[in-house]
Amino acid sequence: MTEAVYLRQWGDLSRRPTRLFALPENVRAELSRLVEAGAGPEELLDWACAHLGRVSCYLLTASGRTVARTPSAPELPARQASAASARGGVWLRIETESSPYDAWQLHVPDPDAAPPRVLHEIAEVLAQSRGAQTRRLAAERLAGQELVGVLEGTPAGSTPADSGALEEALAGAGLPVGGTYRVLAATSGDALAEGLRHLENAVYAVGRSVAVLYEDPDSATDAAGALRAVWPMLQRCGEPQPELRLGLGTRAEGLEALRASLSQARFALTSADEAVPVRGVEQLDTLGELMAGIPPEVRSVYRARILGALGDGMLRETLEVFLANNCSWARTAEALHLHVNTVHYRIERVEVLTGRDLSRLDHKLDLYAALRCG
Repeated sequence: MTEAVYLRQWGDLSRRPTRLFALPENVRAELSRLVEAGAGPEELLDWACAHLGRVSCYLLTASGRTVARTPSAPELPARQASAASARGGVWLRIETESSPYDAWQLHVPDPDAAPPRVLHEIAEVLAQSRGAQTRRLAAERLAGQELVGVLEGTPAGSTPADSGALEEALAGAGLPVGGTYRVLAATSGDALAEGLRHLENAVYAVGRSVAVLYEDPDSATDAAGALRAVWPMLQRCGEPQPELRLGLGTRAEGLEALRASLSQARFALTSADEAVPVRGVEQLDTLGELMAGIPPEVRSVYRARILGALGDGMLRETLEVFLANNCSWARTAEALHLHVNTVHYRIERVEVLTGRDLSRLDHKLDLYAALRCG
């Protein structure tokens, strides 16, 4: 009888200034048992909130992904959840050693739906359960890195990887053996892992900064498009991440094709920028985009080698305008407000100093590429 009365009045009791626990004794005991048994966040949240009635409660990551929600809570899309953090309700950060991309937050849209002390205790229980999940994810990342190691090749003197080694690594990472895959490379492996968790029913393995995504040929899911939609939410996690980038290789089957997809993903990653933070290798359809994937250190050497003798003055400007106007003397003179003879003189000086002949297409491309290396 005492317990029945307490359960009926526990919400009011929990709001009083007391050092006692706000959760009922039997609820706390059951939650402790579930934590020890390795229960998942969905089961823990459901049990912890059962006595609150039909309360909507969510366990979200910083990028808006729903880890768990109570049965009465409607589905909350990631984009809406990410925006909801600035619109009120109760938000409790669950302190863990996880990355900022998958840090947990307990969210109750209605601030009067549950006593604050109850929510704090629920958050503490969820934090206790996070350790087991962190260890599981660490083991998965290790298996993923072993798969990436097979794709990267083997150290000198060891036995080269073959299709058998690939199949073993795929199985060890939890991926289907045989089929179509896509390799992804990112500036942050933690962000990449969280981004892939947003993809419904995705099967993948993540290493330190590279992932292998299994793509069912019968599925209409556009993984690349889904990741592009998720990426802005990842960039907003914690401090702004202007350098958070992602590159995607093409679909591949077999060891050599997967290795090629890895090279493509890393090249696409280097060509990604603030305007296009997620770039697939298939998007490289202009010379400028292709050259953007060349390391800056290489581009700067090429630019200096080809254009260094021109300096940064009028000759370089004339060359840029001349090429932009399809090597038209009249349009270049008009754009620069010069006499045509002056343009002729400057272009002749450019040809002498660079050793290129602007009547030849290949030499025009050399100079155009050097200008795009800036």
